[in-house]
Amino acid sequence: MLEIKNISKVYGAGTTKVVALNNVSLRVNKGDFIAVMGPSGSGKSTLLNIIGGLDSPSSGEVLLDAKRIDNLDENALVEIRREKIAYVFQEYHLIPSLTALENVLLPLTFCGANKKDQKALDILKRVGLEKRAEHKPSQLSGGEQQRVAIARALVNDPSLILADEPTGNMDRKTGKEILALFDQLNREGRSIVMVTHDPEIAEYAKEIVVLQDGQIVDKINQEGGNKC
Repeated sequence: MLEIKNISKVYGAGTTKVVALNNVSLRVNKGDFIAVMGPSGSGKSTLLNIIGGLDSPSSGEVLLDAKRIDNLDENALVEIRREKIAYVFQEYHLIPSLTALENVLLPLTFCGANKKDQKALDILKRVGLEKRAEHKPSQLSGGEQQRVAIARALVNDPSLILADEPTGNMDRKTGKEILALFDQLNREGRSIVMVTHDPEIAEYAKEIVVLQDGQIVDKINQEGGNKC
């Protein structure tokens, strides 16, 4: 499904040169749930951004469904993100002036889909928020806001979900509820790549990839060992 080959990312030059990723290769197959761990500055978020086309590598290739995407222009990348890849961030990035339903509707509005309202409502129901559809983000708890963000990510039926510290702003109980939702989505066949610094959260994944100084130093297979 997704393959990154010998990816390196370098920022700056000379004395300001920073190697964020150094010759990293990784394959994500359909139905994988991969947790990417490592200390601050190890390259976790850079890797996620390159996978999703938000950043470009200095060298190497990114292939999605056997087609290179690292050399595409921004318009082509936007289409891929609309159709195949969804992001869930630690910061929910909801628009404060819009209701939960309107926030979920945004991706459908951009792509001109028909029957938009009902599809968005169905997704909100899926994440347990159909009764909060008309509430604005300030009227929702942190966990509810993250569920809206997940609903927005799901509304275009992506095959790959990229999550950057998705439970970082919530208490442990709410975090477990969000992770249970990710587990359910994974069981339905969606692939998930999740960045986390928390070993307990990483235990929900099927595989843990450990980054250090921009390189993969360990891979831990946990197939069948999810907590959910």
